Amino acid sequence: MPAMTAVDADARAGAGVPVEAVGPLVRGVGVLRRLAEAGGTLSPSALERATGLARSTVDRITATLARMGYVRLDGRDIVLAPGVLELGNAYLAALRLPALLGARADALADELDESVSLAVADRDGIRFVHQATRRRALSVSFRIGDLLPAERTAPGALFATEWTERDWARWRARRAGDPRDTAFPAVPPRPEPGPAPATPRDTIGTADAVDAVEADFADRVRAARRDGWALDDQLIEPGLVAVSAPVHDPRTGRVACVASVVSHTSRHPAARLPTTLLPRLRTAVEAMEADLRTAPPPEPGPAPAGLATWTTASKQELGRDFVESLARGLTVLTAFGEGRSALSLTDVARATGLSRATARRALLTHEHLGLVAAAAHEDRAFTLTPRVLDLGFPPLSRTTLPRLAEPHLRALADRVREPAALAVLTPDGTEVQYTAGAGASRVLTVRIPVGARLPAAATSLGRVLLADTGAPASPELTEARTRGYALVDEELESGLRSVAVPVRDRTGRAVAAVNVATHAARRTLEDCVRHLLPALRATADDIQRDLREASRFTRVPTT
Repeated sequence: MPAMTAVDADARAGAGVPVEAVGPLVRGVGVLRRLAEAGGTLSPSALERATGLARSTVDRITATLARMGYVRLDGRDIVLAPGVLELGNAYLAALRLPALLGARADALADELDESVSLAVADRDGIRFVHQATRRRALSVSFRIGDLLPAERTAPGALFATEWTERDWARWRARRAGDPRDTAFPAVPPRPEPGPAPATPRDTIGTADAVDAVEADFADRVRAARRDGWALDDQLIEPGLVAVSAPVHDPRTGRVACVASVVSHTSRHPAARLPTTLLPRLRTAVEAMEADLRTAPPPEPGPAPAGLATWTTASKQELGRDFVESLARGLTVLTAFGEGRSALSLTDVARATGLSRATARRALLTHEHLGLVAAAAHEDRAFTLTPRVLDLGFPPLSRTTLPRLAEPHLRALADRVREPAALAVLTPDGTEVQYTAGAGASRVLTVRIPVGARLPAAATSLGRVLLADTGAPASPELTEARTRGYALVDEELESGLRSVAVPVRDRTGRAVAAVNVATHAARRTLEDCVRHLLPALRATADDIQRDLREASRFTRVPTT
């Protein structure tokens, strides 16, 4: 039997589309999923082939997603943009586990000098919701949002200890349709399956004959139920090992998530993990469970406002190129969040400003697509599922500040026809290091390569960053701190003028700076302030918006 691809799975799901489902929303979600599976970038023609949609439909969907900030056009390619992270962030905020337990996982990773992850169950798979990775030449490359088949992981065995016979049947059906795991792009596909063993072996819940994979998984599930922990001995690929322990929900006693320490056999052979890493993992898990027991009820954050008004205005401006039903359907997902994990139809309609009928059709569509489900403990309420992370989260979960800034710097350089750059302070604070830049099509222009270092005190980038630190308050730094920008006139080099503003993280700390440089003969100092500074500040705002979205549940390196 040929492997079932993700496109095939969508088509199969589409065969039972509810009558009231929103067709453009189904197609738009498919586009986001195909982009995520491709690593975040596809040409329109490749996206057309991947989705099976007409080119005109692809163009209208991507134009709508671009308007929402979920994709951007980069030359001839369609690229996932940081704005799409708001969908996954809504799920992670509603889940609360990363916020409550992430610091414990990070501390354990620092203590053991190994990667540590938190995973939740996603039907017959497991999905990562937190990662604390080590920066080594040989390191684990899983990302937040990656989906793995349960049978090829240690967390999967722990989650499967709570499976019903219906869950096992769904798992067998998935394996029969996709024996090589081709629908899981985060893991290497299995080799072509060989013949089934001649002697039947017992499994959980059935006495039927099963293949070697099911028999092995059933054995590991029994061991996980007996021991209270599970081991991954190179199940995903040679050399990769992990040990996992469940974190139980204090309200229900069920497994809320699974914490894992991941390494490779050159550092920790699998047979030694129960003695070398498991004891400390169990101590951390006990602390995590205590955190869950004592966590105060979540304070509901502000719900998104004015979404219905915004989509109407966008439709009036863009006309046929803006698919309003797609935009409104996706905004329904952003109604959820911290303190808003379970919402009724009325709650969703109130939060989004949509009519009850529109909100209802969107929720029915999302339920069909597996993105929302009926709340477990509340009648007539919905919750987001881990599958929301499918919508672009993994490719962007390991972005860096330079990558976030590059498209904005290019747009700025094109707008003002001057080169723009991003830089950070070196650890000792004496220099700035250029981390991203965009040139201008001029004969006489500033060219400072990425990686170059310049004296911080003599550059606009350095001064605006030093002004945010505890550096001695020179007149130049005092001026930069007061004005919120730094203007340097021919101090670094004759004829070179530049103006810079800070880029701030979610806490308000200046983590980088952006500048525009020009020749003194082209722009006066007044012109730099009057014309360059507003465009520069708008660019910094755009970078900060992306940084704050991207860093809500992931660490975004500044270099």
